[in-house]
Amino acid sequence: MIRNAVILAAGVGSRLGALTQELPKPLIPVGTRSPLQRHLENCAAAGVTDVFINTHHLAEKIRAFVGDGSSFGMRAHFSYEPELLGTSGALWPFRASLEAGDFFVIYGDNLIECDLKKLGEDHERSKPVVTIAVHWREDVSTSGMVVANAEREIIQFIEKPPREEHVSHFVNAGIYAASPSILNAIPPGASDFGKDIFPALLRGQATLMSHTLSSSVLPIDTPELLEIARRQG
Repeated sequence: MIRNAVILAAGVGSRLGALTQELPKPLIPVGTRSPLQRHLENCAAAGVTDVFINTHHLAEKIRAFVGDGSSFGMRAHFSYEPELLGTSGALWPFRASLEAGDFFVIYGDNLIECDLKKLGEDHERSKPVVTIAVHWREDVSTSGMVVANAEREIIQFIEKPPREEHVSHFVNAGIYAASPSILNAIPPGASDFGKDIFPALLRGQATLMSHTLSSSVLPIDTPELLEIARRQG
């Protein structure tokens, strides 16, 4: 069972305008709960005992909401990024703790319905460097497109592909189960899983697996998308 999870919560959410001037994007309410609360509760339900959260914009509000993690049945650990480190660079401050075993990575500002326990079990059976949760999307031009073979092994990953390269409708859902070996592929400083790390791993012939979700991801990047998420989520 996977015991550690990283929740990425440092984003500014600038496209939401005034909505994120006083409230960080992961804490914006969607229905009765924010994305961050949903992720923490999902982690606890899956048996996660330690959650690692990176912060930047309105960091003190993230820390105040989570506290020491005990209200969610976990221990919470934080990092602060004076300058954003990106989705993979964010793991560097937690490296020593994450080297102990497999861990989840969750993009903290999306609404993602994922059975973490099943994702973890899938990852532990296959033992790849990383298992990427994917979902179906008609237009993949704004996402990380995932191409996998019949055995679910990923053979290509293209971040925001141009239209002529659209060969799959499965995209990165922003949630992974990762082996500690992935930390060796993450350099100090800023880096991004989709743009930097996944393509580099594939070029090095590392094994990456896909895990298909039955539901879509609901982003809340703009006021319009937030309204859609509030109607559906």
